[in-house]
Amino acid sequence: MIGRRSFLTLGAASVSATLAQTTPPQAPAQTAAAAPPASPFTDPDFGFVALSVLGGAYSHGADPGKVLAIVSRIKPGDFESAFAAYHEAGVEAQARADQALAGRHKVSAREAYLWAANYFHFAVRFLDGTNDPERALPCWKQYAACWSAAAALFEPAAERIEIPYENAALTAWLFRADGSGRRRPLVILNTGADGQESRTYALGGAGALARGFHCLILNGPGQSDSLWSRKLYFRPDWEKVIGPVCDAMVKRPDVDAKRMALVGASMGGYWVPRALAFEKRIAAGVADPGVWDVSAPFLEHAPQFLRSMLRDGKKAAFDQVLEMGIAKDPRNRMMMRFRMRPFGFTSYYDLFTAVQAYNLADVAGRIACPMLITDPEGEQFFPGQAQKLYDALECPKKLIRFTHEEGAGEHCEVAAPGLRDCAIYDWLEETLA
Repeated sequence: MIGRRSFLTLGAASVSATLAQTTPPQAPAQTAAAAPPASPFTDPDFGFVALSVLGGAYSHGADPGKVLAIVSRIKPGDFESAFAAYHEAGVEAQARADQALAGRHKVSAREAYLWAANYFHFAVRFLDGTNDPERALPCWKQYAACWSAAAALFEPAAERIEIPYENAALTAWLFRADGSGRRRPLVILNTGADGQESRTYALGGAGALARGFHCLILNGPGQSDSLWSRKLYFRPDWEKVIGPVCDAMVKRPDVDAKRMALVGASMGGYWVPRALAFEKRIAAGVADPGVWDVSAPFLEHAPQFLRSMLRDGKKAAFDQVLEMGIAKDPRNRMMMRFRMRPFGFTSYYDLFTAVQAYNLADVAGRIACPMLITDPEGEQFFPGQAQKLYDALECPKKLIRFTHEEGAGEHCEVAAPGLRDCAIYDWLEETLA
């Protein structure tokens, strides 16, 4: 299996080996670092990214041969070489797109801008493991420029929408199935903890358009420009996000307000059912995968004395232990830095305390609309949680399992987006008919 825990793990799972050997009051014991895998494809961090980029080729978000060339340049376990390989591919693709646009080759320009956006997106992901993570914002800006350029070249062009949100606004991108102005069902795509618009387009956007749905790609708090430009951060009560989105969409003459669906990927598998417990204007929901308790991967490997510190409010001691525990492990340090950013915290204690509110136990029974829950074999970040959510639902529901044999046995089926689209959109077409 390629692509396991640490790059997308939503908490302490990737520091578990260190924490398990931590004994108070001394500093945590350090274990010898394992030898890095021989190939980036077998690396639990780099391999998942490589599979994700390859999967994006299904919707013209990458060229498979180029992805293989990128991976061949990455040194095992070397985050700097991974950043460089993806970033240089992005620069190359952007130059190709600019040239195609200058020659009025709109399709070639759009596709090359999509390649560039995806390569820049994945380059950003590696920077927290390097000695210069401050390059993240400039690299994200390169991503954002390429994504915007690609979105403008769709037929019809994607419409960038500002959705009023409390004292700020959220960016959303409306892709219409055609330019007729005809009223159509709408799929609202809710990405997860680290998705960007280009990845959301690959995981559902292209599939929606191919089937005649309008598609709205949402940047919620903590996601894409909401994070990097507006400094808006994650929140557990996601109905406060989806409510304003529905307010904006039901007013549009080209949206069938009675046939709006909400589809969440990755941590969106928590946010979607949470929102649907309160927002009743959504006709159907999808959680891929189903997420019951976001705090589980943060806490499941933490030793009891750390749990006690958390319970007793010993913030300084908790932060000190965690800092010592990850100080000599660049992967764990990278993961924690990467994970804390969209929550808006600099304290481990604040993060581990906050995630405990991301739990569906008290609200799952309130969901009324039909729901589809996916459960990929080998789910590496929320194992077993899809079944738990499915069992708790009292609404019309369906559970779909994806397998390694199908090529879909990874988180969000990143290497099998075609199969994923077939399963999700066949269900949506039947449910919204």
